[in-house]
Order: sequence, then structure tokens, then C-alpha cells
Amino acid sequence: MAYEAEEVRLSQEIFYHLLEHHELREAETRELYRAYTESAPVQEMVKAQGRIAASRVKRYGDVVYLIPEADNHFLGYSRAHLKKELCRSNATDKDYCLAQFSILVLLLEFYDGRGTSSKTRDYMRVGEWQNSISLHLQEGTDLTVEEQEAQGLSYQDMLEAYESLRSDDRGTRQKTTKEGFLYGVLRFLQAQGLVEYVEQDEMIKTRRKLDHFMDWNLLNENNYSRVLKVLGVKGDEQDPRGAADQHQLQP
Repeated sequence: MAYEAEEVRLSQEIFYHLLEHHELREAETRELYRAYTESAPVQEMVKAQGRIAASRVKRYGDVVYLIPEADNHFLGYSRAHLKKELCRSNATDKDYCLAQFSILVLLLEFYDGRGTSSKTRDYMRVGEWQNSISLHLQEGTDLTVEEQEAQGLSYQDMLEAYESLRSDDRGTRQKTTKEGFLYGVLRFLQAQGLVEYVEQDEMIKTRRKLDHFMDWNLLNENNYSRVLKVLGVKGDEQDPRGAADQHQLQP
């Protein structure tokens, strides 16, 4: 298929914008946004450039995002880099898994994968998040070894990593404390534009970017069921309305 020179130029300008800002907003760059949404050739070329860069270009609402693939360590994060960002120094795989699990619990607290919007609340306190992590870890350790292996998780290892962190309610930011560990996770999520953390109130709010990802991509029925399974929520504890009433979205 032959492309016009102007279409090629626009696709390259759009992709460069995505590389620089990771998103393309209609309200901020209307001309480029319209070129992407209204021209099939331009959109096709932008997506092709994304695939070459081991990324996906997806539009959610009035924003186009560049989303690196899981193994894209150039535009995304490697496991080692994430471990350094999220965990204390000399962190083990237990610490890394605990950080990922903590984020998963936070998502479940804000979203349920059902209804017109998957979001169920506007904010939560850090203490509530901390209590929820403890609860899910304790529930996970009650599962049999076979059940934990089927989920690919060792709740006992994560619980040990969590309990090895000291408790300190004096506002410490050291990652060797539970409070400092969670603060580090929140700061990372905030830097990614996913949450807003109001420190003086110890209040967590989700941002539009995360709401988009959860509504339009992550919380389709299959993905939401996997989240529940990882957290040890049994089928009879889920919404009895069934899949027909769940928020069905593109994968």
C-alpha cells in the first residue's frame, strides 16, 4: 500500500510525540490526535512503528497511549530496575513479589471489573491499603501448597518479606519499614502518572490514566478473574450476576 508523504510525516511526528510523552491527548495536541483518529493510513503506520519498538499503541477515550511490551526494557522497566525502584537495597525476589502483590491489592481496592465503570471508589487511606495487604497475605497462607503453586505464588515467602519490615508510625520513608516500603511504591506509581498521593492526608487517588487502563484493557472478564484467583477469592465470593453483567472490554 502506497502512502502519501504527508501521511508518513504525520505518523512519524505522532510516534515521536508518543516516545517523548508516552501519550497523545486530544485536548493538548488536537491536530495530531485528529490525524491519528481520522486517518486510517496514519493510524496504521503509527501502530506499525509501535510494533517495531516492541510496544502497543492504544486509544482509550480521548487519549492515545504508547504501552511497552512486558519484555521491553528500553521503553519500559527490567525486573532489576523495578526491584531497585520499588524495594529496599539488597532486595530479594520475595521483596519484589511483595511489591507487585501490593500493587495488585491496591488495584482490587479501587476497581471491581463490573458495571459501566470498573472504579468503585474515589480514594483510600494508606492504612487501609496496608491492612488489606496483611489480610490477603494471611488468607493466601491458608491455601494449600498445591493451590499456591497453581497460582504461581508463595504467600508464605511474601508474608515473611512483609513481616521482616519494621512498623513505624512516625512518618519514616525508609524502605526497611512497612510505611516506607508502601511510600516507595506510591511514589513510583505517582511518577508513572497512575496515582496521586496526598501525603498530608495519607490519601491515595487514582488518576485518569490508570482508570483508562483498568476500564478499557485490564479488567475484561478473563483478566479480572485472574486477579481474583491470585488473591485467593473463590468463585462463590464473586458477584453472582455472572459474566453477562460484567464490564466487557477489548483485550
